[in-house]
Amino acid sequence: MSMQPSFSMAGLPADPAAGPFASAASPQDAGFSADLGERLEAGVRSGLLRNLHAVLVLRAGRLALERYFDGPDESWGRPLGTVAMGPDTLHDLRSVTKSIVGLLYGIALERGLVPPPEAPLLAQFPQYPDLAADPARARLTVAHALTMTLGLEWNEDLPYTSPANSEIAMESAPNRYRYVLERPVAAEPGTRWTYCGGATALLGGLIAKGAGRPLPDFAREALFEPLGIGRFEWASGRDGIASAASGLRLTPRDLARIGELILNGGRLRSGELDGRAIVPKAWLDASFTPAVPTGDGLRYGRQWFLGREPVPAMPGPPQMWASGFGNGGQRLWLMPSAGLAVVILCGAYNAPDHWVTPTRVWREIVLPNLQKA
Repeated sequence: MSMQPSFSMAGLPADPAAGPFASAASPQDAGFSADLGERLEAGVRSGLLRNLHAVLVLRAGRLALERYFDGPDESWGRPLGTVAMGPDTLHDLRSVTKSIVGLLYGIALERGLVPPPEAPLLAQFPQYPDLAADPARARLTVAHALTMTLGLEWNEDLPYTSPANSEIAMESAPNRYRYVLERPVAAEPGTRWTYCGGATALLGGLIAKGAGRPLPDFAREALFEPLGIGRFEWASGRDGIASAASGLRLTPRDLARIGELILNGGRLRSGELDGRAIVPKAWLDASFTPAVPTGDGLRYGRQWFLGREPVPAMPGPPQMWASGFGNGGQRLWLMPSAGLAVVILCGAYNAPDHWVTPTRVWREIVLPNLQKA
């Protein structure tokens, strides 16, 4: 498989006078159809865009669209009733959390706090010598956790309301890391992608161990505070350990700030702490390099889904995108060639068609209505 980055993270030049992001005078000023917002709202009224809570569209650092829709919500499975959605409303990210943890691993690696991707995985968990002695597991590396190619038996196809779902079983286990690492071997490491929250749990554990503090505390100092993110929540399992797989709650604007940071190559824009680097660009390039097919037409990097989508305003081959996907319809979509960061938050938790609304917003509202490349 190609080891070249799938796309450049440079994107379009941002407005140097903008703050974390500044509202465009109109969607048209950002290169979209003037009625972009009306088209989104028509989709909601028609019933085609169900359970939608928030949509933010940023282009080159400018906020081209921001819409909120009240509706029933949850906090990691706990019903909250009908919530008035707004820019400062905390919202479950569910598995978009995985992509944030991927960024945190890159930051920790640059600081020398965690092992490199090629390091043997079980050597990082010396408390399990019996597992390390198993030749079938000895070939596991950190890279296999990053790309979800551990080759261990894991099943998240079951509803997340079921205790038989592997992630739910892990969150209830007396020792989450052993639970993951002792799963039966199902394939040679690195040969098959299996969606696995346990892989991300291992990464979160390595970050916390290397940093000498809980994962949320490291995230606050290393990523959130430099971006001006002051409010967040991070749910924990029965063992009190923060869920690296799905537990993070952020506001829509703060998730958009993370997207904008990535589009800027991991650096704050000029004027923000002197434009210093937060996430190493080399880590972003590696994260967005396809490592393995997912079996449904997409590919996977280091905790990010990767794909291509045609953009009418950009003739030629389909444009590359990266995205964090979360249960219920949560998305952080990035298309650097178009300078796009799109946040979509929904409340269709555990619904079989939870992917439909965010995909329609991306494919039928945002990309077709981009008029200027």
